[in-house]
Amino acid sequence: MTVSTFLPDAASEPLVVLVSNRAVLTLPDDSLLLTPATVAISSTTGKIVFVAPAILPQEAFPASSTYVDYGNKLILPGLVDAHVHLNEPGRTEWEGFATGTRAAASGGVTTVIDMPLNAIPPTTTLEGFRVKLAAAQGQCWVDVGFYGGVIPGNADQLLPLVEAGVRGFKGFLIESGVEEFPAVSSSDIALAMTTLKDTPTTLMFHAEMLPPITDSVGDGVTRSDPPLAPKGELTSYSTFLESRPPAFETYAIEEILSMVDLAPQLHLHIVHLSATEAIPILRNARARGVNITAETCFHYLGLASDNIEDGDTRHKCCPPIREQSNQDKLWAELTAGDDSCIRTVVSDHSPCTPELKLLPDHLAVQPEFDEQNGAMLRRPSLRFHDSGIDVTLPEDLPEEKHDKTDCCGNHEHAAELSHVQQDAAAGPQGQGDFFAAWGGISSVGLGLPILYTTATKRATPLSVVDIVRLCCQATAKQVGLSHRKGGLKVGMDGDVCVFDDEEEWVLKAGDMKWKNKCSPWEGHQFKGRVRETWLRGRKVYQLGGGNGGFVSVKPVGEAITERRVV
Repeated sequence: MTVSTFLPDAASEPLVVLVSNRAVLTLPDDSLLLTPATVAISSTTGKIVFVAPAILPQEAFPASSTYVDYGNKLILPGLVDAHVHLNEPGRTEWEGFATGTRAAASGGVTTVIDMPLNAIPPTTTLEGFRVKLAAAQGQCWVDVGFYGGVIPGNADQLLPLVEAGVRGFKGFLIESGVEEFPAVSSSDIALAMTTLKDTPTTLMFHAEMLPPITDSVGDGVTRSDPPLAPKGELTSYSTFLESRPPAFETYAIEEILSMVDLAPQLHLHIVHLSATEAIPILRNARARGVNITAETCFHYLGLASDNIEDGDTRHKCCPPIREQSNQDKLWAELTAGDDSCIRTVVSDHSPCTPELKLLPDHLAVQPEFDEQNGAMLRRPSLRFHDSGIDVTLPEDLPEEKHDKTDCCGNHEHAAELSHVQQDAAAGPQGQGDFFAAWGGISSVGLGLPILYTTATKRATPLSVVDIVRLCCQATAKQVGLSHRKGGLKVGMDGDVCVFDDEEEWVLKAGDMKWKNKCSPWEGHQFKGRVRETWLRGRKVYQLGGGNGGFVSVKPVGEAITERRVV
């Protein structure tokens, strides 16, 4: 048997043929199968043109074909990370298209969806989207899709952004941490729902909200009088965890669900679900026919607050990493099959410069050497507000005073020193302070080893087929790209991840391909490592290859701007 039996024109078309004893294929009914397989990709179109659940010999293909036999290594669809902050333009010091997508490629991720905030301008207007696309041009090592943002006053921009090709929209029910992306009110949510109700899109929410209880501390924590004052050391993770209780998440989700009748068919989605107290609420809503899903993140499934040391602000994110018992319940929901409300797992890669993490000395990231100028790189200070706290360093403060109101409605003067700045007079500026440090976990491209390693240690582990469902197939569906991404099937993009599930390794700073080498995963031992990544039939990454592994030499990723239809 030769491939010409199935593809009469194969002799005239250059092919890339990948074979393995173990591959996860997508069947015609969209079920997944782990099987020996042969996958042929057109070098001209970048599309998969032939798939067989068996290993065909090299002689079955034209002599011009590139034929690679991976033996027992796994061939998987390229991962689709549906929650990544690339931050360019405006905060490229934190992350950018070039470095963020290189990191994705090194971990078998062939598509990332960029979040609308932390870039300046944010993707909340059609013009902002155009600026974003211009910044991405020629820099992407994998394919990149884009979300739009929902903020107060931009409802007239939502449909134009749909037409321009955004994959969905995100809004915050609590302050985002950057002033150009404010939180939405209930009326803003209602307006967004009614505007998008007949549109094939996804309306997503950062579901944290200050509940009407006197003991919550929330975003005003370090500037407010009791009961809003923290009840412990600011360098203690338990103090931070207590400041953002599960009620923040459950109250926000209840608020969203109270308005679902405005748009019964609209797909609603909760990003980075942390608190398992929200699961019964979501399950009940889905049982009533509400079209709502949730995602969780690699860090919630692999890290637990029980093991976070005081001052290790690399672990700060919002919602917070919770207790081991909470993590166990997340895993139970994740493995509940079709009944689960958690449909996808993503990175929420949300980096910043190491300085903004306020790391203690023993965790501090060393300054980078600028080879072009022959000097150590001094990063410019950036003004921002995280959890409502201005942590601009004292020397960067303007002399004039500016009145402002924080997200809790507390009126204050910007020129008054925060506790971080007060500490500066006595020593290092807020080192290890979980409330003043910027929140976010860097992990794009690391998700597959995290999830596989953690799953193998649990009594009811996820299979590799489950991981493909959660991190490839379902994430592609979430953003309307299941017709071309997230599966090994004829007609889909030839995006492939080659995964060695036997290799054991320890993550070092040099293994991090994102811009700022700061992550709580440093020093963790993993089982399973990505060996190669193929994007639309072109090898873009090979572990140990030249150019730091980026063997395509130059970026070949594309911006995805096709209008979403499902």
